[in-house]
Amino acid sequence: MSADNGIVISVKDLRKVYDLGKTQVPALCGVTFIVEKNEFVAIMGPSGSGKSTLMNLIGCLDTPTEGEYLLNGKLVSAMTENELAMIRNREIGFVFQVFNLLPRATAFRNVELPLIYKGLKKKDRETKVRKALELVEMSARMTHRPPELSGGERQRVAIARALVNEPSLILADEPTGNLDSRTGQEILNLFHRLHEQGNTIIMVTHDSNVAQQTERILFIKDGLLEREIRKS
Repeated sequence: MSADNGIVISVKDLRKVYDLGKTQVPALCGVTFIVEKNEFVAIMGPSGSGKSTLMNLIGCLDTPTEGEYLLNGKLVSAMTENELAMIRNREIGFVFQVFNLLPRATAFRNVELPLIYKGLKKKDRETKVRKALELVEMSARMTHRPPELSGGERQRVAIARALVNEPSLILADEPTGNLDSRTGQEILNLFHRLHEQGNTIIMVTHDSNVAQQTERILFIKDGLLEREIRKS
C-alpha cells in the first residue's frame, strides 16, 4: 500500500521528551522530513543523537510527545496501541541487527509468523513465505533452524520475514552490524535489489560506508536534523 501522492512518510516538527523522575530529557527536538515511495534512505548520527528514538517513532514502537507523523497519509501520531500494532504488522517490515529469529523454528516458520498474526489461511501463507524466501535466495535452506545457518543466512531469513507482508516500508536497524564486511556487503546488495524492485527502505546505521550506498542520508545530531545529503 502506498500513499496516492507518493509520500510514504511525512514527519513534521516531531519531538520526543523522556520523563526520568523529576528530569525531562529531550531526545528529538523538532524533526521534519518526508520519504517518498521507493526511496532508499540512511539515518546517521552519533550515539545519543536521537536516531534510535526517531526509528522507534517511524516504526510505531513509540509515540511522539509533540508533532505529526503520517504513514501513507494516516496520522500515526494520534493512533491507539491497537492501531499501532496493526500498522506495525501490516505496513512496516523490521530488520534488526540481532536477527530476532526463534531459534527452534525453521526458517520457513520464522518467516510465516507475521502472516499467522495477520490471520491468513495456511495455503496463502505458504505461497507468500516461499516467494519471500526465494527473493532472498534462501529457498534451499527453508527447513533449517537459525543455529544451523550462518550470520548472513540468518539476516536473509530476517529480511524475508520483513518482506512477507509486502509492507509499505522496510525499516532496518544496523542490519550489517553483526556481520563481517564481505557478508555485510552481500546483505547490502540484497537491499539494493529489493530497492530496485520498488521497496521503500530506511536504514539506521553508524557506518558511513553503509550509508554511502543509499540514495539519501539524514544526519541527526542533538535531536535535530542537522543536514542531509541527496545523491542523484
